[in-house]
Amino acid sequence: MLNSHLPQDAHQALLVGRLWVPHAGAFVVAVTPQHVLDLSGLATTCSALLDLPDVAARVHDFVNFGYAPVLCSTDQALDNSNEPQRRTDAPWFMAPCDLQAVKAAGVTFVASMLERVIEEQARGDASRAEAVRQAVVAVIGDNLRSVVPGSEQAAQLKQVLLAQGMWSQYLEVGIGPDAEIFTKSQPMSAVGCGAWVGIHPASQWNNPEPEIVLATNSRGEVVGATLGNDVNLRDFEGRSALLLGKAKDNNASCAIGPFIRLFDAQFGIDDVRQCELSLEVKGPEGFVMQGSSSLSQISRDPLDLVHQAMGKYHQYPDGMVLFLGTMFAPTQDRHGPGQGFTHVVGDVVSVSTPKLGTLVNQVTTSDIATPWTYGLQALMRDLSKRAAPNQVESP
Repeated sequence: MLNSHLPQDAHQALLVGRLWVPHAGAFVVAVTPQHVLDLSGLATTCSALLDLPDVAARVHDFVNFGYAPVLCSTDQALDNSNEPQRRTDAPWFMAPCDLQAVKAAGVTFVASMLERVIEEQARGDASRAEAVRQAVVAVIGDNLRSVVPGSEQAAQLKQVLLAQGMWSQYLEVGIGPDAEIFTKSQPMSAVGCGAWVGIHPASQWNNPEPEIVLATNSRGEVVGATLGNDVNLRDFEGRSALLLGKAKDNNASCAIGPFIRLFDAQFGIDDVRQCELSLEVKGPEGFVMQGSSSLSQISRDPLDLVHQAMGKYHQYPDGMVLFLGTMFAPTQDRHGPGQGFTHVVGDVVSVSTPKLGTLVNQVTTSDIATPWTYGLQALMRDLSKRAAPNQVESP
């Protein structure tokens, strides 16, 4: 039986990730439905792996010609990735990226754009959200999907909304010429499938953000995709946009995984453009929330977002992973009428799409989640301790 974390067509998917091996550290691996295979003979970091020319073909040949030793079974590693039951003496999966910058695009869907405007107008107070939502939609409407960002039509709409006192910084990046691109978290700080995700203990209004994450090498080439949860504090950001860093970047607030699916003949950027993301939140009290986010509804093309994040004005020599944003903005009441949704400790969040699998994490607070201790120095230390592998040229 195929593990539910894997893509539905896992037998033909080229999946790469990172595996924690006790007493040895982080290994770059290929993942099949049966086995986790060591790719150290190709590259010792995910960043270096994705920088290889024609990386999909290189990984395919390296695995299929028998150069990649088996490290463990896929099921065993996935089962041991779940916190807090994780055994420290057995392998488990980490976030599939390492040295890459972790960037995110915001306000890329009309639905979430309207919710950001509502957060701003409500000043981060969830109890005011519904009244503000009705007032905003009455003026702006909810049919902005046809507006092309940066177009003359968008510029005209801006003038109308300015005259009505309804222009917003979120509308500026939602339909203006420049996308919002921000740093979600630091390299090496993202957590993987099965790990706890953290919300700031002072937050009273927060939510998951299910997203596609593009894997981009140092040359700006998109070579794969994975799933992400851009955990968001709506009250912090609603109080002030200058609190974006505190709203977005906390311990365990960035989940990526389970694996990067490399682009090949079976999966590419056009598949990403048509991805239908599903979200499910199961609370410890029996609460269930389900939602979806369709990449076909994105207001800016994924490659346009990559080009706005990385190019002649901004380079990332170790590559980049880029969250594409979400159209999912939960409004389902959880704690009473008009209160909307917020997380509680113990929520289990599942983000899934058929061709990328399922990313599952349990919610806690950032001060309780496992501290981030494995950074760049620790990785370099472990790589220097391991015997340098003989680099193998795949056929």
